[in-house]
Amino acid sequence: MRQCLECGTKFSGLEAQCPVCHAAPILIDGFEAYAPEMARAGGGFKESHFAELAGLETGHFWFEARNELIAWAINKYCAQRESFLEIGCGTGFVLSSISKNFSFERLVGSEIFSEGLQFAAQRVPGANFMQMDARKIPFSSEFDVIGAFDVLEHIEEDKVVLDEMYRALRPGGMLLITVPQHDWLWSPSDDYACHVRRYSARECHAKIRDAGFRIIRSTSFVSLLLPLMMASRFKKNRQGASYDVADEFKLSKFVNSTLYRALRCELSMINAGINFAAGGTRFVVAQQMDKL
Repeated sequence: MRQCLECGTKFSGLEAQCPVCHAAPILIDGFEAYAPEMARAGGGFKESHFAELAGLETGHFWFEARNELIAWAINKYCAQRESFLEIGCGTGFVLSSISKNFSFERLVGSEIFSEGLQFAAQRVPGANFMQMDARKIPFSSEFDVIGAFDVLEHIEEDKVVLDEMYRALRPGGMLLITVPQHDWLWSPSDDYACHVRRYSARECHAKIRDAGFRIIRSTSFVSLLLPLMMASRFKKNRQGASYDVADEFKLSKFVNSTLYRALRCELSMINAGINFAAGGTRFVVAQQMDKL
């Protein structure tokens, strides 16, 4: 169901206008906008990054491997689900992979910046897109699966976002998240990406449970490459502002292919039941507790 952000009324139907107070989203760049004041200045990210990402994601070992991890989890833990919402869908790279590999009856992407939605809509023409603030989701008991992939670390009020995702899920709904891990990996890359935190497993798990979820699976990712990541972050911290963050995307085909194969090996180990304690990313699959 939809939930009015003005008066809290829950209502169903195709119309987005509240039947009680008549509040309705406006259109920005052709998308329903639920937080229009933030569509071009949402914070937590830089609007200019979308064009950069759109040209870097395809073929890059980390983005491709993360997509495969997400697809594996959907196949294993979210079978027979009908609807999927991605919060912070960016340029639509993840949704594009999901649309190619799964047949969700309803595929929805949300982004606080309308600029990102322009790229996403081109990549995934079969999905629906909206501009919204993840701290105020205009739905209640609406989606079977919600994903937020490297999103929570951009938002100060991450607990609020988790509460909102819980409310927007249907009974027994599934939550999939990825977040950057380990404070000691902080570097200029985190500043450039507008991160407000890197998570520990304990903090991540506690916040998810406090929101009302039961953790089904949790593992680190980018674990086999952790020594290389540590060395790279140490170099960035030594060079400080003089370090070009974009250098980590400028990989030769051989290096990119080698790193990708390492993460494919890691994914095979996760599929076999291995949970890694340390790694650049924390990946969690969770399910509502008191709606089961």
